[in-house]
Amino acid sequence: MKKLLGIILIAVYCSTSLKANNDSLAPPPLIIYKVNIKESIMPGAWRQVQSGFAEAKEQKADIILVHMNTYGGMVDMADSIRTKILNSPIPVWVFIDNQAASAGALISIACDSIYMRKGASIGAATVVDQSGKVVPDKFQSFMRSTMRSTAEAKGKIAIVENGDTTYKWRRDPHIAEAMVDPSVYIEGIIDTGKVLTFTTEEAIKWGYCEGKAETVAEIFKNNKIDNYTIVEYKPTLLDIIIGFLTNPIVSGLLIMAIVGGIYFELQTPGVGFPLAAAIVAATLYFAPLYLEGMANNIELIIFIIGIGLIAVEIFAIPGFGVIGISGIILVIVGLTAALIDNDIFRDTRPFSWVEVLRPLVTVSVSLLAGFIGSIYLSKKLFDTPLFSKFALHAKLAGDDGYVGVDTHQKQMVGKYGISRTVLRPSGRVEIDGEYFDAMANEGFIDKGVKVIVTHDEAGQIYVSKTN
Repeated sequence: MKKLLGIILIAVYCSTSLKANNDSLAPPPLIIYKVNIKESIMPGAWRQVQSGFAEAKEQKADIILVHMNTYGGMVDMADSIRTKILNSPIPVWVFIDNQAASAGALISIACDSIYMRKGASIGAATVVDQSGKVVPDKFQSFMRSTMRSTAEAKGKIAIVENGDTTYKWRRDPHIAEAMVDPSVYIEGIIDTGKVLTFTTEEAIKWGYCEGKAETVAEIFKNNKIDNYTIVEYKPTLLDIIIGFLTNPIVSGLLIMAIVGGIYFELQTPGVGFPLAAAIVAATLYFAPLYLEGMANNIELIIFIIGIGLIAVEIFAIPGFGVIGISGIILVIVGLTAALIDNDIFRDTRPFSWVEVLRPLVTVSVSLLAGFIGSIYLSKKLFDTPLFSKFALHAKLAGDDGYVGVDTHQKQMVGKYGISRTVLRPSGRVEIDGEYFDAMANEGFIDKGVKVIVTHDEAGQIYVSKTN
């Protein structure tokens, strides 16, 4: 009996040791790093993709899975994400949960493998403006070439038939172009006049989808991957704030606040709330773009110089000329350049005017709207019951003995004098042995020139040169 018990104990020990050894020899689970794109393709999405890919690299992920459901967004942001995917050393798969339209289609085609749910779709990548209107063909041309080159980047596959080997594109570039250009005709797939969009079954048939799956788990089950761990990128509070502030609509509102604050500050004496509001708006505009690497010191310097030139033109130089116009141009350039991803200037990436004109339109429209809105509010604001309390409504009539200016100046009208300083156009003149502040009616008047007082207005005398 003791001998039998000893044999059983030895057998149990050997079985346990063998299992432990087998477990130690088993491969570690694959690390699947999941990044979600379930919103419009905006700077916030680009930021999350950058952060997610960097974290996937740190964790030595085996596969990056993009969980997608988007109707599209900004072309430049989508192009940045596309380039990130194409250059990724880690294989990138995409699971189209519902829609991969427009910019989402471009991103999906860049991935190594595409999986779609039943009822999902991919395509319709025509470039449109913010109102949904199709933009001119010169912008479509960029999107066509980008879609085509992305499909070509997936390479060709070999087909052996009867001993002969032929090669075909893994993802037909012509099909990618048809997702942008309605003039493309592909027999059996799409007729002219229509932009191509694939259903799940169609995408599988024509090589734009590797398989159908209803869940993320089903994707790996169908690929016979059982031992894996999913790590999901979680956006931080900073990601959410930056994503909100870099939204084109919010950026436009901040530009309007900058213009409005400066305008109202110029209408009121001293330094007060309007200027503080403009400074806060400018900080909220540039800070997230600076953190994202889209804006750098040069854009901020250009913007500040532009504001300075406008201030010089308003306060130091009469009229509005070259300096003021230069200031406005520099302000527009600074605000626009801050919205442009600096990566568009790298050599390996085709340049697109879409990526410049879109932020330029945003800035220009916002500046114009801010200026018009400020003028309108300045006229209407103090007519409201709330703000009318801050305005002085009392009248100081001359019949009651109130005098706002020195009436002695009015007696100078029609008299001759000598300019004692250069009038640019303001300066000093001497009339009957007395000195007065004066304003030139036309241009500049040099020192020592004979002048005549033409009129008096709001306590200011105006002079012209005499023959």
